[in-house]
Amino acid sequence: MTSPKRILIVEDEPLIAMMLEDFLELLDKEVAGTADSVASALSLIDGADAAILDVNLRGGEKSVPVAEALAEKGVPFVFATGGSEDSVVEKFRDRPRLMKPFTMDGVQKALEAL
Repeated sequence: MTSPKRILIVEDEPLIAMMLEDFLELLDKEVAGTADSVASALSLIDGADAAILDVNLRGGEKSVPVAEALAEKGVPFVFATGGSEDSVVEKFRDRPRLMKPFTMDGVQKALEAL
């Protein structure tokens, strides 16, 4: 597979989402969309080559439904988390992780792992 170009960002903190958008631009990637909830993310997955998914979203919402939809479509993704190994549901623990706090180097390596 060629390196993904259009990246969906699922992140509920606006400043972190903006920082990821900036990092992606510097890495010559396009933002396929930015979502802060499962519902908004699901409406954007068709335009994405890959995704960065915050594990925990506002209101106790988890990004697992988005991960399941992406996996079903064969779209690679990384989980963004500041938590431990068990913060990601077991069936997706083999997926690459992007640890918080984010760095541009970390984002680049996570996307290369796809």
